Amino acid sequence: MNDEPLIRAVGISRYYSDGKALALDKINLKIAKGEFLVIKGPSGSGKSTLLHLIGGLDLPTCGQIYFQGQPASNVYRQAGFRVNHLGFVFQSFYLWPALNVLENVLLPLMEISLPRQEKIRRAREVIGLVGVDDKILSCVNNLSMGQRQRVAIARALVMGPELVLADEPTGNLDSKNAENIMNLFKTLNKQNNLTVVMVTHEDKALEFCDRWIHLSDGRLAEAC
Repeated sequence: MNDEPLIRAVGISRYYSDGKALALDKINLKIAKGEFLVIKGPSGSGKSTLLHLIGGLDLPTCGQIYFQGQPASNVYRQAGFRVNHLGFVFQSFYLWPALNVLENVLLPLMEISLPRQEKIRRAREVIGLVGVDDKILSCVNNLSMGQRQRVAIARALVMGPELVLADEPTGNLDSKNAENIMNLFKTLNKQNNLTVVMVTHEDKALEFCDRWIHLSDGRLAEAC
């Protein structure tokens, strides 16, 4: 039986660009496959920095991150690795406003060699999964904020990743839509065995996750 976690961070620290101030200080963390982990803490505590390091969007100043037991600094450099294994969801959605829902979700598939009909099938499947199939040909500019976040989640899922990293995904939503998105992440996590790591400052998220950690001034201050 392989007990190796999906993600393992060992003594990772990250200095700001001036090389003096610490964004993260000697963080040790394990994330199991199929886990829903919330990273919480006040603004400036290092939450997003930690998420970016886990996803290979930035590199630790010292320490090492492992993906399924392999150094992330090696595997993340492999062609197509991140697009095939990791999905990213951000607070600001980063959708193309002139494109419709289907076209936005298709974007990650443009770089891979598949028949167009198979790409469309995959896109339609995840659009239905997140509950915006009735808006599939709508321009994203005509969608509500909650619908736009669902489209962003569909785009993150379309390549079938093992891990989804969400950075304040409910930050631009009202309380009702925020709860709907939390429920959606929980459903995807449980029904699809999808590993979810979410950064948030909202305590409401703790009702939906398996485990949470609290960062303060770049240090792991509390965990449950």
